[in-house]
Amino acid sequence: MARSHPDAVDRIVQQWGEVRPRLDVAPIEVVGRVSRLSRLIDRRLGANFGEHGLQDWMYDVLATLRRGGAPYELTAGELVAQTMVTTGAMTNRIDRLTDLGYVERRQGSDRRTVIVALTDAGRAKVDEVSTSHLATERDLLRALSPKQRDQLAALLRTVLLSLDDTPATP
Repeated sequence: MARSHPDAVDRIVQQWGEVRPRLDVAPIEVVGRVSRLSRLIDRRLGANFGEHGLQDWMYDVLATLRRGGAPYELTAGELVAQTMVTTGAMTNRIDRLTDLGYVERRQGSDRRTVIVALTDAGRAKVDEVSTSHLATERDLLRALSPKQRDQLAALLRTVLLSLDDTPATP
């Protein structure tokens, strides 16, 4: 399909069409764009986090604790489930955020449970960053009308659910 403003994926599809005309490359139209979009979004969000002295994973942990509401704490296991990283990676992340003064560890009621709590400094940092983070996300979607944004969100939700991406249970 000819487009007045081709993107990089259009070129990829065209190239496959030239060398393998019978190959069904239709999935590239979506998956290729989602993949490229993910990388471009990560760059823009990363630049915003960098302006605040954070990395994306730092914001992810801080925001996970903050959006859960008072008392802004979760077990280490709950953080692992909600952020989709390994236990080892989470331990390292908690260590680094503790060193920065953004979170603190406490022992749970059972000796094996570690509670990770947002400190006042962590709460202030995540609140500061959230405003510019959401402004950056809004800017990333500025090419879409509100109706288009809602349609895209619904379509992406459908694909995610088909891949068993459901929220971690508390």
